[in-house]
Amino acid sequence: MKSSLGFPGRVYRQRLANGLDVILAPDHQSPTVSSWVWYHVGSVNEHPGITGVSHWVEHMMFQGSPHYRKGEIDRAIFAIGGTSNAFTDNDFTAYFATVPKEHWAVPLRIESDRMVDARMEPKDSNRERVVILSEREGNENRPEFRVEEELHALAFRHHPYRWDPLGFAGDMAHMPTSAVADYYHRFYGPRNGLLVLTGGFDASAALRQIRSRFGRIESRGDPTGVSDTEPAIRGSRRGHLRGPGSTPLVEVGWRAPAFGDRRAAATMLLDQLLGGETSLFSPQPFWSRSTEHPNSLLYRKLVRAGLAVRASSDYRPRLYPGLFTLEAQAASRVAIETVEDALRAEVRRLRREGPSPAEWADARTIIARGAQLAYEGSTRSGFRLGFFGINGPLSRERELLRQVLRVSRSEARLEAERLFSEESSVTVRYEPTGGPAE
Repeated sequence: MKSSLGFPGRVYRQRLANGLDVILAPDHQSPTVSSWVWYHVGSVNEHPGITGVSHWVEHMMFQGSPHYRKGEIDRAIFAIGGTSNAFTDNDFTAYFATVPKEHWAVPLRIESDRMVDARMEPKDSNRERVVILSEREGNENRPEFRVEEELHALAFRHHPYRWDPLGFAGDMAHMPTSAVADYYHRFYGPRNGLLVLTGGFDASAALRQIRSRFGRIESRGDPTGVSDTEPAIRGSRRGHLRGPGSTPLVEVGWRAPAFGDRRAAATMLLDQLLGGETSLFSPQPFWSRSTEHPNSLLYRKLVRAGLAVRASSDYRPRLYPGLFTLEAQAASRVAIETVEDALRAEVRRLRREGPSPAEWADARTIIARGAQLAYEGSTRSGFRLGFFGINGPLSRERELLRQVLRVSRSEARLEAERLFSEESSVTVRYEPTGGPAE
């Protein structure tokens, strides 16, 4: 099993003259190479009127560039047996391709070509408008999405975390295509970029290729820091939604520490205890909402008890204070009030008693094992190095894991007491009205 304290081999990091940050992590045993380009720009850099534009730009990055006509970017990767994709988050946007190692230079050609010269034609942009509006509509058919969106709108009244990276439908329907191009030209560029290459390649050859292809790109990319601050929640906030479906749903959230806050370690341990995994030290390959785990506290207390059909927690440390959430879907003929009471009873127990010795030991063991699996394969390695690299020094991963594993039972209880205040909670219930819900 690989090292629990980071990438098992040597990692090289340097910054080009134009500002592009580069991380190289060769693993000569790997049959593949994964190329990741991260941009330090996401929905947090939007404002009302252009919400969703970061995700829209992500779509436009596949519409072609000077040396790749429309549709050729994906075909170039598929033709060599590779795979590629991208995703937009609140704090960043990432593009990746994983290919057989003999074709390691192909993704570099693509990414350097579209870093500042992607096609932003109005006709293509309008075509993508239809696609992303359809994506938004599909998500709105899911009660979980609607509840999550409403929860953030209640929890954040000033900070741009209050909207989802998909943006508001009204903004996407009426935003001029020129705003999409302007956003791209303003924020995309080497100064906001991080290139990560992992897998079976030679570091010296790769660095020469990167300097040749990316070093000639003009230095651009406006600063992306956000000055908006969110006041503390004073008094609980509640929302109520109705819509298609057959089972009620409830989600409760609390303002949670940012990635760089020392409290993040204890909060991650609480996430592990309640939901069964914590995002940064998990077997899950990417940055996604936690799945259910039969041994988690919430599963045992709600699902095994017959109160809910599913129950989970979620805490993803972000650049700015985000949310720690609990979510549960009621079992048949169980009142949603009963489910919410059971969720709150479990966090009250943690506030009062902290985890039991067995719960605490199990959580630490699972986190350590998750860290051991984190660098399995070039794609996962690229994601992990990119996430920590875009958020600061790579040493932060080692430091954070050590902090999490050093959290004592009493420290976990104190963090639960501080985090899970009834007076600062935000709650959204979903009442089904019958009919189908995806």
